[in-house]
Amino acid sequence: MQRLTEIRAQWNVKIFEQTPDLFEMLALEAFSYQYQLNPVYRAFVDALGVDPAAVRSLLQIPFLPISFFKTARVVSAASKVESNTEPLLFESSGTTQSIPSVHRVVDPSLYKSSFLQGFTREFGVPSQWCVLALLPSYLERKNSSLVYMASHLIELSGHEKSGFYLHELDKLRDTLLSLEQQQQPTLLLGVSFALLDFASHSPMPLRHTTLIETGGMKGRGPELTREELHERLQQAFTLPAVYAEYGMTELLSQGWSTGNGIFQAPPWMRVSVREEYDPLAVHAQGTGALNIIDLANIDSCCFIATEDCGFVHADGKFEVKGRIDFAALRGCSLMTV
Repeated sequence: MQRLTEIRAQWNVKIFEQTPDLFEMLALEAFSYQYQLNPVYRAFVDALGVDPAAVRSLLQIPFLPISFFKTARVVSAASKVESNTEPLLFESSGTTQSIPSVHRVVDPSLYKSSFLQGFTREFGVPSQWCVLALLPSYLERKNSSLVYMASHLIELSGHEKSGFYLHELDKLRDTLLSLEQQQQPTLLLGVSFALLDFASHSPMPLRHTTLIETGGMKGRGPELTREELHERLQQAFTLPAVYAEYGMTELLSQGWSTGNGIFQAPPWMRVSVREEYDPLAVHAQGTGALNIIDLANIDSCCFIATEDCGFVHADGKFEVKGRIDFAALRGCSLMTV
């Protein structure tokens, strides 16, 4: 147990300072840690008949179906994590009829470090931006990891006009017009259906604003491919590209797309694919259902078999094409081409 406690004590530093050649070693270390300390994950691995001592590569690690977060307490802990803040409880948005996923975040500082370092890698420090968040469905539901992230980015931006917008499209329009006139670099982070509503309400050229969609039609309108969504938004706002964020309640890290529909994961996150009808057949690249290793998830489960399908490129970048058949609609849902 002492070694496990030492692993956890050093984890917050190790995962963000690791080099690519150390990723597999850390992932195998996380697998051993979570097999021993996460009863749900251990039972899943045992049910598969996997000998943990025989797991020696990334593609041999079992991935926990994401649906377990709806019905089980997915937690790994060797000892109480020293933190000045209370644990967080994140819940997925989903639809009104669906059972939400629940992610118990023992160490909020680890989530903050993950999303802030991931954001900074793509966009620079938040203080360079005015951050506007159009996230009505998430603001109306408690315990949203997306709102938590956006709230901290807004705070760190330090700009007087940074903030959330619920159903205040007129106010958002006036704010953007003012910021554009000042040539202020601005980020507009929004859920898909709300961005489409705003595009219909107030089309305008945005020359100093970066638009980031987070997915999320969730029955609010006809499902669109990401290409169709981005085309509509580009036309409404005269934008050369629309950026995107890929994250979910069950993860503590995000992928970011800078306008081409291809997501880049941070160094402590890696995406692979599994065959839809043979979930134990995992490949480093190609088409299939997406598996994600998120080393920031050390206190829950680092190895998640999502219900999204997509394509992983040879360089590790990935595309999200839609949902697996019969999977529940979620915030990140977009229809397959």
